[in-house]
Amino acid sequence: MATAGCCALIVLTISNFPILRRHVGIARANRLAENVATRIGELIDGGMIVAAGRDRIEVSLKTADADDIDATVARLDAAFEAAFDVDGEPYSVELVLGAATLPAALQDDVRLLDEAERASEAARESRAPVVRHLGRGTAPPDRASLGRDLRDAIGKGELFLQYQPKLHLRRQVVSGVEALIRWRHPVRGLVMPGDFIALAEESHDIVDLTVWTIQQVIKDQRILAAGGHDIPVFVNISGVLLSDARFVRRACALIESSGVKIGFEITETAVIRDPQSAIGHLKTFADIGIVIAIDDYGAGLSSLAYLKQLPASELKIDKLFVTQLTSSNRDPLIVRSTIDLAHAMEMEVVAEGVETAAALALLSVMGCDVAQGFLISRPVDLPVLFEFLANDGARAFAGAPAKLLNLSVGHRRAS
Repeated sequence: MATAGCCALIVLTISNFPILRRHVGIARANRLAENVATRIGELIDGGMIVAAGRDRIEVSLKTADADDIDATVARLDAAFEAAFDVDGEPYSVELVLGAATLPAALQDDVRLLDEAERASEAARESRAPVVRHLGRGTAPPDRASLGRDLRDAIGKGELFLQYQPKLHLRRQVVSGVEALIRWRHPVRGLVMPGDFIALAEESHDIVDLTVWTIQQVIKDQRILAAGGHDIPVFVNISGVLLSDARFVRRACALIESSGVKIGFEITETAVIRDPQSAIGHLKTFADIGIVIAIDDYGAGLSSLAYLKQLPASELKIDKLFVTQLTSSNRDPLIVRSTIDLAHAMEMEVVAEGVETAAALALLSVMGCDVAQGFLISRPVDLPVLFEFLANDGARAFAGAPAKLLNLSVGHRRAS
């Protein structure tokens, strides 16, 4: 039965991007997603098409009928079976298509993205497009059942970490990575953090989950350091843990005895829950050398009263502002003022959600220190991260912001 009035997100990933990059060169490969996005625009009417990375395109659509999305995905899949023209030369571009739809009345961008990501993972495994229609009896995971499974997931080895590099814009090196937890459920498949972190917080399984993450990060950071990449690895710390003195002692003991470089990312709202305990425990972490980063700055109720008390050396601007940086009038003003504020408080600034070269260039001009997002790299497994670092993945961005800035300045002068 057709579902009236729905929104959809289609995620297209160029699965043979590494091979194409070797054939067409880095410069042309970096434009490949934009070229594919242009071709997609010729095939579909309406919607928003974004090259969300070097190998990823996202298509947001609104339609009266979810069945239209099935037809659109099939049409896109068929269109790229033929050779794709790259600067006059034919190449085979292999696309993985995953999509999700949701009734317009239930629009939830975060859930839509999570479900589209799951569809993409399933499409990669099945080697065929996958569309998840959330309005067709696809219920959210049963919380009680999922919660019970989560308690056993650690011991069964179902959890794993992926790492997303953070590019230092002035030094043009990877200055750190963020650890992101994933759960490969034996029945449900890939379960994203949005579906189980809140459950873990409610049941207090978040303690064991975070301790496991820290232990795994310690092992992986040692592997990176032994391979010549002694960079800090950042772990997300739930707000409920900042008031847990037992967890704080346990985490400190683990990290002090390991001697590895680790940072903790915490949100503003985590501090506001219990300011006295949170600030005190963050100072305990900082005293033993743990780098404190304020995550998702601007997404909550930012409070300068709390901000000035935190022993933080890094501030991360929420991707909500970064993704609209080149298409909004207000977001650049917010980002620039946040950068100036953080620098005045002697903190480095990290911009999350960097997906385009134009945004990267503008952030560099604004004085942003570090960029993180799909443009640099998606979250990847440790072996892939090792390969990225060994091949000097940051080199691809060397000079890019300056070149784009020169073009922009030249354009303004001409006009």
